[in-house]
Amino acid sequence: MVARKSLKGDYCPSARALDVIGDWWSLLIVRDAFDGLARFGEFQKSLGIAKNILTERLRALVANGILELVAANEGGARMEYRLTAMGKDLFPVMVALRQFGERHLFAPQEAHSLLVERDTGQPVRLDVRTQGGRSISPDEAVILRVSEDE
Repeated sequence: MVARKSLKGDYCPSARALDVIGDWWSLLIVRDAFDGLARFGEFQKSLGIAKNILTERLRALVANGILELVAANEGGARMEYRLTAMGKDLFPVMVALRQFGERHLFAPQEAHSLLVERDTGQPVRLDVRTQGGRSISPDEAVILRVSEDE
C-alpha cells in the first residue's frame, strides 16, 4: 500500500481540509454525528464498517479536532463521540455534498433522505455568496493563489 502524502503544509485550504478529513468513511462518521449518533456501536451499526477501520477513523477524527470523546450522560465508564466546534464547521460541507447527490445521483422522483430544519420542517439549502451577500456561480469566482516564494 502506498503511503498517503500529508497535505498539512499545502498552500491550498481545500488540500489541508482533506488532510484532516481523510476519506469517505470519515465523512460518513461526521454525517452520522450530525444525525445524533455518538457511540462506537451506533457508528458501527449505521455504517457496517469493520471495527478496526472505525477505530482508526474515530481516533484520527479526535486527533484532528473534529470529534471529542466525552463521558456519556448516564455516567459510568461509557464514552461518546461528539462534534467539536471545528467539526460543526463541516455542516456546510455536508449540506453541499447532499445537494450534489440530490441533484446528480438520484433519478427524478427517486426517494432519498431529506435534510430539514428541525423546528419548521423546511428543506435546508446551501448556496455560495460573496461577503456582501450576493449569490454567485463558479464562473464568477477565482482562486487567488499564493506563490511558493511567500
